[in-house]
Parts: sequence; C-alpha cells; structure tokens
Amino acid sequence: MNSAKDLPALCNCARIRRASRTITRLYDNCLAPSGLGVNQFTLLGYLNSRGPMPMNRLAELLAMDRATLGHNVRPLERDGLLELTQGKDDRRVRLAQITPAGHKRLDAAKPFWIAAQRAFEGAIGVEEAATIRRLMDTVADQSSALAV
Repeated sequence: MNSAKDLPALCNCARIRRASRTITRLYDNCLAPSGLGVNQFTLLGYLNSRGPMPMNRLAELLAMDRATLGHNVRPLERDGLLELTQGKDDRRVRLAQITPAGHKRLDAAKPFWIAAQRAFEGAIGVEEAATIRRLMDTVADQSSALAV
C-alpha cells in the first residue's frame, strides 16, 4: 500500500495529468501528418458536429480558459480552417465557425484519429476505454461541485 509520504501516488490530479499527457502524446503523434493537434482536431470536431457557436460556449465544451482557446483558435483561423464573426444580436459575442477548408482538413485527419483510437483501445480495451470516457465526463460535469 502507498504510504502517506508518497503523495504523488495518492494524488488524483497527478495521476490524471500523467495519463492525460500519455494519451495526448499518442493522439498528437497519430494526428501529426494531418497538421492538426488533438486540441485543434477536437475544436474543429465540435464546430463540425454542433455548428457555429460563441467562443465562450466553445471554451466551456473544451474546459479551456479563453486565453488557451485563443491560442488554439489563432492558427486555425490563420490557416482558414475556421472563421470568427460578430454575433448578430450582440456584437461583443464572437462566433466560431468551421470553414469549407476546415471540413476538408477534419475529414483528412479522421483516419489518423481512428488510428489513435484503435491504438488506445487496443492497449486498454474497448470496454475499459468506454468506461474511462464515462468517468472523465462525470468528472468534467462536476466542475461547479469541484470549484473551491
């Protein structure tokens, strides 16, 4: 059993971050030929499946602060994969929308993402991977309860 002196072994955050870095590395390596990182792939994926949305909503879905989201959006906007427009009802709102070039890049990246999914599920197991996704959704959905 882990002793109280071995705090990293007991720390939920440390363990989740360690796993997250490992998984991110897998997906980023698999997606590299597409020119997208996993954060950018996911961002475009949300815009593709859910349509244009305010930056605040996109940041919420990705559990990112606005500065980190901006860091991920800028290269996508520069490369013409998404565009930002002003809201129709409120000009202060910035709407993010995937472009035709973004749809094309996302489609080209999907086989690389599928390879990452298969590698992860091959190593962890399909049912275990589904359980991990459910558990992580449970954690993310508790953001207000976990706020200090």
